[in-house]
Amino acid sequence: MATKKKLLEAAAGAAGGGGGLNVEDVFSTYLYEGNSSTRNIQNGVDLTEGGLVWGKARTQSYKHTLFDTVRGANNAISSDRTTAEVTETGVTAFNSNGFTLGTWAGLNANGEDFASWTFRKAPRFFDCVTWTGTGSPRTISHNLGTTVGCMLVKRTSGTTNWRVYHRSNTSQPETEYLMLDMTSSTIDSSTVWNDTAPTDTEFTVGTSSTVNGSGETYVAYLFAHNDGDGDFGPTGDQDIIKCGSYTGNGSSTGPEIDLGFEPQWLMIKRTDASQTWWMMDIMRGFTSNYGGGTYDDPLDKFLRAQSNSAEESYNLVGPNSTGFQLESDDAAVNASGGTYIYIAIRRGPMAVPESATDVFDIATRDATHPSFDASFDTVDFSFVKNSATTGSWRVSSRLQGANVLYSDTTAAEASYSPIEWDHMDGWSYGVGTASTFYSWMWKRAPNYFDAVAYTGNGTAGRTVSHNLGVAPEMMWVKNRVDSVDWWVYHKDTGETKRLYLNQSYAALGNATAWNDTAPTDSVFTVGTSSQTNGSGDGMIAYLFASLDGVSKVGSYTGNGSNQNIDCGFSSGARFVIVKASSTSGQWAVWDTERGIVAGDDSTLYLDSTVAADTDLDFIDPYSGGFNITNNLGNYNASGVTYIFYAVA
Repeated sequence: MATKKKLLEAAAGAAGGGGGLNVEDVFSTYLYEGNSSTRNIQNGVDLTEGGLVWGKARTQSYKHTLFDTVRGANNAISSDRTTAEVTETGVTAFNSNGFTLGTWAGLNANGEDFASWTFRKAPRFFDCVTWTGTGSPRTISHNLGTTVGCMLVKRTSGTTNWRVYHRSNTSQPETEYLMLDMTSSTIDSSTVWNDTAPTDTEFTVGTSSTVNGSGETYVAYLFAHNDGDGDFGPTGDQDIIKCGSYTGNGSSTGPEIDLGFEPQWLMIKRTDASQTWWMMDIMRGFTSNYGGGTYDDPLDKFLRAQSNSAEESYNLVGPNSTGFQLESDDAAVNASGGTYIYIAIRRGPMAVPESATDVFDIATRDATHPSFDASFDTVDFSFVKNSATTGSWRVSSRLQGANVLYSDTTAAEASYSPIEWDHMDGWSYGVGTASTFYSWMWKRAPNYFDAVAYTGNGTAGRTVSHNLGVAPEMMWVKNRVDSVDWWVYHKDTGETKRLYLNQSYAALGNATAWNDTAPTDSVFTVGTSSQTNGSGDGMIAYLFASLDGVSKVGSYTGNGSNQNIDCGFSSGARFVIVKASSTSGQWAVWDTERGIVAGDDSTLYLDSTVAADTDLDFIDPYSGGFNITNNLGNYNASGVTYIFYAVA
């Protein structure tokens, strides 16, 4: 993976620009279970370019530890302590695709769960520098090349509090500081930053021994603030990090913070009163609870930068496609009139996938976690079904946390606590050894698949932002709060019609679904219906698109005889959904895990709880996609139009 990224970067450079580093090249949240043995953590971030690894035990009260390439391996400082740098066999090497863990229990105790966050040095994203103090005001050079959004400074040669600069701390942030190891509010001092704002090439330290004691050593971690000047992503002009502020309103429906992107990592601190430095990320649990309805609230997982306490669960903040929303009136994040700062990092990946195995997989359930193993990291969406028994399809996504919907019913979202998304190589829906219990798994990726949580407003023509990067060709939308039908948009039935995922009906005209408006590469439009835009209700939308060699959304006309459906694949389809759209017909599901063969196949139906039909031959292999037979005419009746979705 790292080699591919380097080749892409080199190609972009050789072409004279146009493409930049992607967020996945410079940042990673990586979760792992400790084993007390030296091991390599391969997160795809090239730390030979320089950077920082920040780690914390999730289940134990172990200290936060920060290791960087400037001070060198095994040299640790802690965000929750004032102590000087110490030697720990935590991060023992910085590699081209991650880092090496040593045997130290603080980052690798056997059987304990850990989180790590890796920040690579890169212009307009992150830098780390060291210096020796002089006791007199001085400037320190850095390589951010843009606005300094936030800066964490620690004396490494002695016991002192951390000092934090943030561009939005006050109206004159260079005159104030916060302490990363303390909950206290902002403090005025001219001796820390010398009342001098940082520039895109340097920052200033004053006479305080916390930042510039004579002969003492220091480290600074600098986070950029992109404000339309980012040079990341395939087009080389996208933002990936924002350091900003907001004012709380004291309501359970708090302010919505517009970042211009969906965040994957967020740190929040109240500045006008004593409060925690909250840290959250999508891998541990950063979910959307829009609507405040009757479904069970998905809880987010938080760590406190200033505390060694274990991970905690709250419902405070939810991500959306353009930023985040405060979902609580808790003073931790949303006191009325309270002022807060944040650092937010964009969700990835930004690179368009080149192989279906990087974004789609099928697995049967294991007896240990993760109960469903995937061929890729970060499973974002899945549905599960026991093919051998009668029972509902459970549909869930990382955005929904430990909650499920059912594709075969109108039921509202319900909790299912055995769901676990915090795995790097799959996800869990309980455990068991049933070889007939399947999970079909998707990763969110540009031009392929996206998931969007939003709150309905009941207004015709309401647009909802998404991050698919192309116009969705198929959308499944469900009201999470009310017992109403699933509605489906498909490009070949058009924006004036909708299908029902939980019903076999033909496509029906209805302006209240999509407001007779086709989706674009940045938004989709909904009408007044509660199925797609219930006022005040939490909604979820799953968006699918065709991607060359990876996936195909399309349609065909039945001919009453065998016909090949060309999806542009080279080794056939691994997964296929077909539904009659000009007449009624069930949502048939086939896959190579259960068998797409020249003979009888295992057929499931997304709109039905029944066990699989195993004695019917509706589909056969075809290298370019799949072959539809004429068996019973169910999926190839002459003159009938069928829609389909396939993954290679």
